[in-house]
Amino acid sequence: MTDYEHLAGRLQDAGVDVDAVQKQLGALTVEVPSWGFGDAGTRFAVFQQPGRPRDVFERIDDAAEVHRLSGTSSTVALHIPWDAVEDPAELGAYIQGKGLKTGPINPNLFQDPDYKLGSVTNPDAGIRAKATEHLLECGEIAAATGSGALSLWFADGTNYAGQDDLLERRQRMLACLQELDRATEQHGTELLVEYKLFEPAFYATDLPDWGSAALLCREIGERAKVLVDLGHHAQGVNIEQIVAVLASYGLLGGFHTNDRRYADDDLITGSVNPFALFCIFVELAALPQLPRVTLDQSHNVESKVEAILRSVLNIQDAYAKALLVDRTKLRAAQQAGDVNGAYGLLADAFATDVRPLTAAVRESLGASVDPVGDLRSGGYMEKLYAERGSQAGVAGGWGR
Repeated sequence: MTDYEHLAGRLQDAGVDVDAVQKQLGALTVEVPSWGFGDAGTRFAVFQQPGRPRDVFERIDDAAEVHRLSGTSSTVALHIPWDAVEDPAELGAYIQGKGLKTGPINPNLFQDPDYKLGSVTNPDAGIRAKATEHLLECGEIAAATGSGALSLWFADGTNYAGQDDLLERRQRMLACLQELDRATEQHGTELLVEYKLFEPAFYATDLPDWGSAALLCREIGERAKVLVDLGHHAQGVNIEQIVAVLASYGLLGGFHTNDRRYADDDLITGSVNPFALFCIFVELAALPQLPRVTLDQSHNVESKVEAILRSVLNIQDAYAKALLVDRTKLRAAQQAGDVNGAYGLLADAFATDVRPLTAAVRESLGASVDPVGDLRSGGYMEKLYAERGSQAGVAGGWGR
């Protein structure tokens, strides 16, 4: 008896509809970030690696390899201007030709020197107009590449008390995003509004939490939804509770998944606290359909392709475990006030080794049973080293 047959039999004996679980797992899509394949680093240094992609097309090639192995990562998110090309439609066609789809377009409003005091919230109307123009340009790129969303994160904020009027800054942001909403209406582009507790602003971030983002989305319009980055919260925040509340109001747009030890560490998803990731998917699995699940990670010292692949696999496992939770028994335990029983149902699902199950799903999708092993032995990385060499290229992480 194989590991899968043993697990499937045990799950069926426990009343799990294994076929239904496999179907839901097979429908999972994890969007990978183009910038995650390029060189990245900390505030102190960017560490260059051999074989790194030299342009957006090579980043797409790497994304296609991750999808070939995982069977789950058919969508790639882009970052502008890091992924800017003369003909966005050509880039969209290249993505499609690789068997992928274009994910959210991520504008860059944090590297230009003009944005030292903010982009869409800057007190200078000329700089706000420049930032708005970039957002509108990204909306056009989204339409040309077949993307259905803009992923919006703003580094805007203040470092000192009295530096600027806090409420005026919010009104400036709202006016800009309302203009963007009107401009992208004809294409039905979704606006994913991300928040962050701190960094690079250390006194007051203009969009610091999920409540601020949710209120802003309500003022922008119905196509504006909140994007939850798992690293953008204070230590110990219950993210699954945030997810449940946003979903109940129809305001949960998606995720930037990563893991953290201290703050916005951008580590491999599920590498530090896999139980927290599992609990988030317990909430997501109860929804009629999953929102966007996008990786957003900065791989500074580890191999990029393998790091992203491992994140995708960790998400597959977390979702599989969440699907094993017996919702009927869980509801009964909750209604009866059976604290230990309710927790035990989650703990048992989390402790289940679902790797034979997720491997079987990947195999059914025509992907790899052992993705990391096949990546390491399949010659793809050696091919990159030979073709791309070790010379500095166009970085996908920090634009250097």
